[in-house]
Amino acid sequence: MVTLYGSELSLYSGKARSYLRKQGIDFKEVKSTIGVYKKIIIPKTGVRFVPVLETEAGEFLQDTTVIIDHLEKSAKPKDVPSVYPPTPVQKLAALMLEVYGDEWLVIPAMHYRWNYPAQNSKFIYAEFGSVVLPKGPKFLQRYLGKKLGAKFRGFVPGLGITDASIPAIEKSYEALLADLNTHLSNHSFLLGERPCIADFGFIGPLYAHLYRDPAPGELMRRLAPQVAKWVERMISDERFDGELVAEDEIPETLLPILARMASEQFPALTETQSFLDDWQANNPKDVEVPRFLRDHEVTIGDISVKRKVLPHSLWMWQRAVDFYQSNDDKTALNTLLSKTGFSQPLKNSNTRLTRINNIVSVEHN
Repeated sequence: MVTLYGSELSLYSGKARSYLRKQGIDFKEVKSTIGVYKKIIIPKTGVRFVPVLETEAGEFLQDTTVIIDHLEKSAKPKDVPSVYPPTPVQKLAALMLEVYGDEWLVIPAMHYRWNYPAQNSKFIYAEFGSVVLPKGPKFLQRYLGKKLGAKFRGFVPGLGITDASIPAIEKSYEALLADLNTHLSNHSFLLGERPCIADFGFIGPLYAHLYRDPAPGELMRRLAPQVAKWVERMISDERFDGELVAEDEIPETLLPILARMASEQFPALTETQSFLDDWQANNPKDVEVPRFLRDHEVTIGDISVKRKVLPHSLWMWQRAVDFYQSNDDKTALNTLLSKTGFSQPLKNSNTRLTRINNIVSVEHN
């Protein structure tokens, strides 16, 4: 049995938990209280992030992609299909969509959590308080939860969430909900009748923030009931052993979602690659990459938004680009990219990234 250290309100804990359930891996979950952080998470990982997975061999893994890749090789029952599609077009689409869910949907997730205080504050501060002081009185939990919550709320402007950008963020998110609702009216999951890595990328923000928090939860159930049902499938203990869409096809209803990624996130990733190369050229001996490099402008809808450059996203994007580059015959892959608005071919930055001791770092030969 493996142990998951996390919490229900944690975006990425939701991704790891869903994976463990859907792949039939026996696990127990330990709430990431302050005591757990001090005694286990920080000493064992060197960082202050959840989720953390303790393997049966006593290893401690941090980052959901690292966790999933480890468990796919070591703990997944042999009769359970991999979450990585076996065919090239679907695998590329799934890897790209994991990046979109993990790294871009954080924007609406954080906006709807922190910018609807009338609906959310009581629930959110109680949630944070139960993590800080799980056995304490409710009034003290709320007080401590508010103090801890203020730290996370402080990240909102750095993500490009401002009074000027909020209308565009909400318009884009509601359009995404509409597209997902249409798609999930015909398919149980993003690529068919069982979840793949794309689903696990989406479930983090769409469950922990956008389904559980009161304001966005009401919005999802009202505007996109099929998305809410998909969330419920993804977090349940029920196993789904259906097939992916046949013949390496991408459903037409998924193309608008990839197109939204191409128009919003892809330019930001491309610019981040350039900034990372500049940073490495100016800091050739540095290994650890800063969590934030600088500010840059991204476009959401018809609004230009200033946000922090987040190089961690390139570590994930690198996986998708590496897979694209590894295919000798790119004809079908290029067709997908062309149909959804991505430039061809996909290229990595000159600076390759890896993770050393749970820190995104430059890969030196």
